[in-house]
Amino acid sequence: MPKNETRLNRINEELKKEISHIITFELKNPNVTGLISVTRAKITPDLKYAKVYVSILNAKNKQATLKGLEESAGFIRSQIAKTINLRITPQIVFTLDDSMEYGEKIEGILKELKEEKKEEK
Repeated sequence: MPKNETRLNRINEELKKEISHIITFELKNPNVTGLISVTRAKITPDLKYAKVYVSILNAKNKQATLKGLEESAGFIRSQIAKTINLRITPQIVFTLDDSMEYGEKIEGILKELKEEKKEEK
């Protein structure tokens, strides 16, 4: 693994932890509802942009929550600038990570199939 890639991975992990902390404890946007977990952060090699994948559970409206996060990106970015020492604080782009829901859906289908198989016996 190249040295730069190792550094990017470290930054990704640090961003993930810090953004998660900021959303949980410091964000006061009323549109951001539900349980939000940062599943992944991926920063570009030039460190200018960070794509942050979030999973939103129990929200009143997922799209409104995502929009609220996007509106709060500037605040989150300024908080990151205070805690993570980078030359450039990246622009944050939030993306909905629906892999958890996808996993639950697959799990449900598998359970159904298992039930059907039991009934056939």
